[in-house]
Amino acid sequence: MKRMAWFLLAGGIGFVIDAGLTHLLIAKAGFSPFFARIPAIMAAMAATFIINRSRTFGRSPHSLAKEGFRYWVVGITSAVLNYAVYSLLMRGLPSLQPLVAVICGSATATFYSFFGYSRFVFRHHSRNKESR
Repeated sequence: MKRMAWFLLAGGIGFVIDAGLTHLLIAKAGFSPFFARIPAIMAAMAATFIINRSRTFGRSPHSLAKEGFRYWVVGITSAVLNYAVYSLLMRGLPSLQPLVAVICGSATATFYSFFGYSRFVFRHHSRNKESR
């Protein structure tokens, strides 16, 4: 249960970075709602990696490079899912506020990424520290 709380906290921080940067890039820098998501998602992923590695799952038995690569594989596929949901909503419902589409995309990606991180990235460590 503690692991899920840390994961949700990391995700919450990632969401604030993602949504905040998306909004800033659209409102202040003139980016399109579609292009703004790319740097926003990347910034959010970097922040969540640090929190998930240090608090949620702990370090895996792999090297930092291998662990980071695995994290980014899950993160990138999660981001693609997130962006796909966001884009489908923005295209299908043009009057929808971008923040609502961000919420829907992020929620979908949260479920996917938790299982990906816990089973693929931090697999060995998470089995031994299930009560964390």
